[in-house]
Amino acid sequence: MNETMPDRLSVNPASAYYNEELIMRGVGIRFNGTEKTNVEEYCVSEGWVRVSAGRSRDRHGRPLTIKLKGKVEAYLKDASSICP
Repeated sequence: MNETMPDRLSVNPASAYYNEELIMRGVGIRFNGTEKTNVEEYCVSEGWVRVSAGRSRDRHGRPLTIKLKGKVEAYLKDASSICP
């Protein structure tokens, strides 16, 4: 399979940028050199990530997000770290 990460990816199934196969393989995000685990969506070319804002939810039950700008690096996690 091609190991190139997409420019933009979302974990929301209603999004046009959702890719279940890739998410199941395990995607890691480094934002400004720091590993982020609460990323809802990212865009490498535009340099932003959307992270969940704590436990807050909107009226539809989806997490509220904050858009942060900076250097974004996306990579596939090792398959052995996902499934013991």
